Amino acid sequence: MPSYTTYITLLFFSVVILISATPNARIEMVEICDNGIDDDNDGLIDLIDDDCPCEITQPISLIPNPSFEELNCCPSQRSQLNCAVDWIQASEPTTDLIHTCDWLGWDEFPPPRPFPDGNSIMGFRDGRYSQEEGQIAGWKEYAGSCLLNPLLKDSTYRFQFDLGFASPSSSPPINITIFGTNDCVNLPFGEGNPDTGCPSNSPGWVHLGQRNISGGSGHKWVNTLIDVTPAEDIYAIAIGPSCQAPTATESLYYFFDNLILANIKFFDLDIITVNHYCATDFTLKVRHNNAFEYQWYKEGIALVGETSSNLSQNYGEGNYQVRIQDGSTCRLSTRFEYIKPEIFTEPTVTICEDDIYEFGELNLTESGTYVDTFTSVDNCDSIVTLNLRVLGEIIDTVSAKIFKGSKYRLDKYVFKDAGEYPIILNSSLGCDSLVLLQLELFTVFIPNIFSPNEDGINDTFGSLGESGLFRIKRMSIFDRWGSKMYEGANAEWDGTYLGSPVKEDVYLYEIIVGFTDGSEEAMLGTVTLIR
Repeated sequence: MPSYTTYITLLFFSVVILISATPNARIEMVEICDNGIDDDNDGLIDLIDDDCPCEITQPISLIPNPSFEELNCCPSQRSQLNCAVDWIQASEPTTDLIHTCDWLGWDEFPPPRPFPDGNSIMGFRDGRYSQEEGQIAGWKEYAGSCLLNPLLKDSTYRFQFDLGFASPSSSPPINITIFGTNDCVNLPFGEGNPDTGCPSNSPGWVHLGQRNISGGSGHKWVNTLIDVTPAEDIYAIAIGPSCQAPTATESLYYFFDNLILANIKFFDLDIITVNHYCATDFTLKVRHNNAFEYQWYKEGIALVGETSSNLSQNYGEGNYQVRIQDGSTCRLSTRFEYIKPEIFTEPTVTICEDDIYEFGELNLTESGTYVDTFTSVDNCDSIVTLNLRVLGEIIDTVSAKIFKGSKYRLDKYVFKDAGEYPIILNSSLGCDSLVLLQLELFTVFIPNIFSPNEDGINDTFGSLGESGLFRIKRMSIFDRWGSKMYEGANAEWDGTYLGSPVKEDVYLYEIIVGFTDGSEEAMLGTVTLIR
């Protein structure tokens, strides 16, 4: 009779043989959602697998059309915020809608690219510098909107947005401010008065909150936030600079995008950038809460060990999400797409014919257009399209017109006759520049006699010439003793003084002529009046 030990051994081998003989009889694997492994061998990992459900949550802005993407029209110039659905020019000074469909903003205030969210942004001023007065005027621009739902009294809300800086000089640090009113009829405010200043200078408006924001030395976007707790229900808001008068020696300009205003509880999973997009230490973070457990993902696959509210390092470009669990719920952020921006510039450079211009690894000596990629101060790719101009290879053409008997001066040369003149000039670079002067003479006739007798022939005195090339800025008529008979901007004199006909005589005239190039010339002479 077999022993107990022999029986157990036979039983073990029987089980092994049975399992081996039935390949479908195996333990079913379950996908683990935060280890970066395809645990159930279905070709899908972590969040990509339907076995890892988690509710995606994001704050929904109480501001309609928060990124200015919904349009009534394509902006073609400044002051067209009305092209953005549900946005209102809140102040008498007008904000600008900038969109890639056409108008990309002021040449002197180029917006940083790419835009944070979509193809549209808003631009605004915090003061406009006056050359005549030598100071910055109180010209403040605001955008406003009626909210989808009111901000409730004593509840805390977060205003999160992207602020763009054009340059350190035209976009210095600024106190961005949010104002509120309990009635949408208070939009716009300060109508008819461009110097009203901030909204709280007008009835019905209150200051809700502000934050000082700096763009540093960069041409960039900064993501930031302002938390507000209104003391009354707020139905409409205005955003822009603070009430403080700016001090600057040039106009100040900034940009808004992605304006999210919501109850603060909805921002737990709102991903925020840390450092510049191109910086090697660029990372992401969310608002920290000790009651939450965190897990970060890239392209839906868990970043193993990244279980803090802050990413510990830069994992490169791609789509990021973070999951939080509080013991009873699983929530997942929307995808954050991280792409390093590319900077595009098109400088124009002029050199002398024998000079060499270093452009990357190239030593350039010929005029033309050249493209290369460099690394910017923020470590971004800077794609430079160089327009190189070599003096001596190119002939500049200067066209001018003068009166017969006048002279035209170009550098050390003087010309009085019509014709084409090739000239070699010494440029500001210290090299020779070839210029072709095309000089023409104005055809002008000023009569020396006229007869104001109402017969329809020569009834007035004036000048005749090529239409559109010049205009009479002032004409003065004097009698032989120097008494002024007529002065005005009209190009004709009807032979009267204070409404009465003057006697037959010889009169002196002085005619100030303004040309289309902005220059002026005085013409003197005499005219005989007969009746």
